[in-house]
Amino acid sequence: MQRTLFVTTALPYANGPMHIGHMMEYIQADIWVRHQRMGANLVHFVCADDAHGAPIMIAAEKAGKSPQQFVADIAAGRKPYLDGFQISFDNWHSTDAPENHQLAQAIYLDLQRAGLISSRVVEQFFDTDKNMFLPDRFIKGECPKCGAKDQYGDNCESCGAVYSPTDLKHPYSALSGATPVLRNSEHFFFKLSDPRCAAFLEQWSQGTDARGQPRLQAEVYNKIKEWLAPDEAGRRELGDWDISRDAPYFGIEIPGAPGKYFYVWLDAPIGYLASLKNHLDRIGVDYEAFMANPALEQYHFIGKDIITFHTLFWPALLHFSGRKTPNAVHVHGFLTVNAEKMSKSRGTGLDPLKYLRLGMNPQWLRYYIAAKLSARNEDIEFVPDDFMARVNSDLVGKYINIASRAVKFLNAGELVAAPSQAQLDAPGLVAQVRELLEAREFAKAVREIMAFADQVNLMFDAAAPWKLVRQGEIQPAAAVSSLCLEMFRVMTACLKPILPAVAAEVEAFLGCAALDWGNALEPMGGGHRVGDYRHLMQRVELQQLAALFEAPVEAPVEAAPPEPAAFPGGEAIAPPIGVDDLMKTDLRIARIVDCQRVEGSTKLLRLTLDVGEARTRNVFSGIASAYQPQDLVGKLTLMVANLAPRKMKFGVSEGMVLAAGHADGKAHPGIYLLEPSAGALPGMRVR
Repeated sequence: MQRTLFVTTALPYANGPMHIGHMMEYIQADIWVRHQRMGANLVHFVCADDAHGAPIMIAAEKAGKSPQQFVADIAAGRKPYLDGFQISFDNWHSTDAPENHQLAQAIYLDLQRAGLISSRVVEQFFDTDKNMFLPDRFIKGECPKCGAKDQYGDNCESCGAVYSPTDLKHPYSALSGATPVLRNSEHFFFKLSDPRCAAFLEQWSQGTDARGQPRLQAEVYNKIKEWLAPDEAGRRELGDWDISRDAPYFGIEIPGAPGKYFYVWLDAPIGYLASLKNHLDRIGVDYEAFMANPALEQYHFIGKDIITFHTLFWPALLHFSGRKTPNAVHVHGFLTVNAEKMSKSRGTGLDPLKYLRLGMNPQWLRYYIAAKLSARNEDIEFVPDDFMARVNSDLVGKYINIASRAVKFLNAGELVAAPSQAQLDAPGLVAQVRELLEAREFAKAVREIMAFADQVNLMFDAAAPWKLVRQGEIQPAAAVSSLCLEMFRVMTACLKPILPAVAAEVEAFLGCAALDWGNALEPMGGGHRVGDYRHLMQRVELQQLAALFEAPVEAPVEAAPPEPAAFPGGEAIAPPIGVDDLMKTDLRIARIVDCQRVEGSTKLLRLTLDVGEARTRNVFSGIASAYQPQDLVGKLTLMVANLAPRKMKFGVSEGMVLAAGHADGKAHPGIYLLEPSAGALPGMRVR
């Protein structure tokens, strides 16, 4: 019986390019989707850009763009990733699309009618430097549960705890570095603490999918039990979920609440439904009727860092708004490189586009990821040497090699009746691989296929068709080679969800129909002609891996300058530059409107500067040894206004003030902040 499936991956946040973690998840889901399609199931596989929230609003402002244009520019860069790694999405949409606005507001109103929306005045952190309430992700501090530093205001990436921003210890604004103040604001809440929610989530989390398998992995269920299990007093950790944010905010307006917007995590997963609706509208399928189909199966592939949102908030939100809940949520771990967290600066990252630019075959990466993934929520590791060995030894040396060896012993590419294949259980292989792919046990499936390839190669070597040809036994040589090609076809069917491009080339070479689970075991038969063999896959070269992980080139170390005493101010004059280079630096007059010492630093002062803009800037300067903060307030100085903001331990610095000093600070102490002549005004440019 044909199944109908709705499958999604987590939405990438539309503030930057995709990374290898995105590609691992998309490849995992894509393999599963392709497996379903090979079984003649109807699959709608969709995703979208997560387009809302304060981070995008702030990034767009810095880029001089509207949020909509900023998101559109990011979205325009998705195609090379998805096409490059052959991800078969049916639709890619945006959470800022009309469908998402309509669905988010409709779901909210349904929850309101169900009595699960409340409002109350809350104390919320406010950044007086930026004149705005701070979103959770722009408040950082120490986790109230485990004490980890530099954690976000809504959840801890170290221990997974979920909390209110006001629970953070030693909070600071990630925008300005300032200590935020508490102000009152009316907020709207989804009443997750309602006993109805707890009862539903206990039942849902222990349920099964359409195949009778647990809808949550054991380790995922054990994690969310921390919120679901009552303590001795009968209390649970399920608290009401704050779903509103104050203007200014880039998002979806809350019906009947001017100036209030949905928190991005409310409308982001609704983006799954919006993308599906957009897709169904385009192909002429009624969305409401589609979702009302009781046989519809809904699956989400996500990373372990967003378990809470997808296994507590999301199913409860869907259920109590009268909508279908997920059949299962499939959670994977993180991808590390050589047991290290990925870092571009250290050369330990794996840039997907760089991988493609180097001419590395995307099928290699798809195979390697499949060979490492299980159905468990486990981290997997990319080890370059292991990558090369698995591709070269297993994929090329075992699987591809079968076709290149066997085709040589056919007469004009014509297959002959194959001998007995009792020693090769092709039906057993297909049945087992189908079962393992369905269960997302990709690594086990790959092992079964490679073990079968070993058997085929051993059979070929034992028959030694090259010896048979020398002995004039042409027919037996062709027979064993034909059997090997028949088995190569079966293995290709098993690998097709993982290696779609290779499978397409094999289908063309063998001259067979498009492979699926229905015809995987149908032999081509004697008399069938195959095409001329061409290399189906090259091996990984060591220099490709070296280039892929090559660390950024560091600037060459210059020769030591002459003794400082030989130069004015103790330093040599810098090399000449042109006028164009000089004009790239935007120097402005700034007024110091506030100045404070930085707790934990003996060198830094935090300057609040008026540069003639509609806001002030926060700048850290190492002049604490020369000035008392109160002596600088009201003074004019010069600053580099177009210096990119820099994240420091104590906050974000948005420029640089200019000061003079001798190169040898010990022999010639003194720091002198530059001051313009009287009459200069904040914002004037220094030319």
